[in-house]
Amino acid sequence: MNTIRSTITLLLGTLLLLSALTLSSRQAEAKVYLDITASGSRKINMAVPWFTNTAQSGELQAFGRDLATTLEKALEFHGIISIIPNQNYSASRNPDWKQLGADYAILGTYSMSPSGVIFEMRLLDVAGGDMILSKQYTGATEQKQEIIFKFCDSVIKELTGEQGIASSQIAFIADSSGAKEAYLTNIFGDKIRQVTRHRNLVVSPRFTPNGQSLSYTSYHKGNQNLYITNLNQSTSTQVLSKRKGMNLGPAWSPDGQRMILTLSKDGNPDLYLLDRQGNILEQLTSRSGINVSAAWSPDGTTIAFVSDRSGKPQIYLMDIRSKNAKRLTFKGTENAEPSWSPKGDLLAYSSLTNGSYQICTIAPQEGATAVQVTKDASHHESPDWSPDGKQLIFSQRVGGNQKIYAILKNGSYQRQIFSIKGNQTSPRWSSKK
Repeated sequence: MNTIRSTITLLLGTLLLLSALTLSSRQAEAKVYLDITASGSRKINMAVPWFTNTAQSGELQAFGRDLATTLEKALEFHGIISIIPNQNYSASRNPDWKQLGADYAILGTYSMSPSGVIFEMRLLDVAGGDMILSKQYTGATEQKQEIIFKFCDSVIKELTGEQGIASSQIAFIADSSGAKEAYLTNIFGDKIRQVTRHRNLVVSPRFTPNGQSLSYTSYHKGNQNLYITNLNQSTSTQVLSKRKGMNLGPAWSPDGQRMILTLSKDGNPDLYLLDRQGNILEQLTSRSGINVSAAWSPDGTTIAFVSDRSGKPQIYLMDIRSKNAKRLTFKGTENAEPSWSPKGDLLAYSSLTNGSYQICTIAPQEGATAVQVTKDASHHESPDWSPDGKQLIFSQRVGGNQKIYAILKNGSYQRQIFSIKGNQTSPRWSSKK
């Protein structure tokens, strides 16, 4: 019996030791992600040699160069990566990456097949010498950009823990056709699609939470009506609200089943809760000034909105259940256009400060201090968050025109993201694909 008891004790001890060693090993191997938006962090140095054709090994071709260039631009768009110029290593795929100062290198190949193109891309960790990500895709030649974007988003997730935003889309209003219409584009602005053709004023584009539809307000029927259109064009455009006066917004609930709209059917612009079909469920404000620009928190419990009930437009928070509203912003002459970050920890908005509109952020809590993100003297309006919550997009006045700009939330890497004729305003970023 003693022998059996001793054996059992030994086995249990061994199992506990193995369990502890396994846990320790897992903890040691836990993924450590990079936070490049933190103060004082440097950008990641990345090398992306031209892709090679596996059927013609060693040959550098224009197609492979274009693939690498597209990937470089998509990586750089995230604001956390610095690309090592290809000429620094003479397009070689096997230089001394450490000597070049690379943190990572991406090695890509492609080959033609009857079904299209087969792409293979690998991410190399230079310090450890390990291949930490490998992906293979098959698609038509015309899908090459979409495939490169998909891989770019995987690389960003591998490095930061957050899915990249290269595959996201941006909606905006432009007047290049002669009227203000809604448009859709990728992050480069090289695949622009006109969504509306009303030949009249279109305002306030808003993606539904799943990114499959776009709602907007149009004046083409003589009233400020609210419409929604399926971006896959699988269904026709529908009218959601055509009540007399304003039908402006809307702020979609996180599940996409309800919306908050500004209606002026009774004279005063007030906020109303509507269902997905446009039926009024509840009135949220009642004649306490002009109430517009609702934004729904990601957890669905709170809305931010703009009201001039205190004399000037300011941002307020309302508990969606109790309907209690509290003023959030106090700094700045006027504060408007709130946009809730995907994580719910910040609100971005435009603030009239020293004669110009600047983009600011503030935590959605009483007594929070606002942080000014943009600094230059021009006007910055209509901010909206990137799907990963790391960047802001907005319209900025450049000379006599308004253009679309982006900036990291820490105030760095401000740049115009694309350039087309005329004015572009009211940008909105789609959710992740």
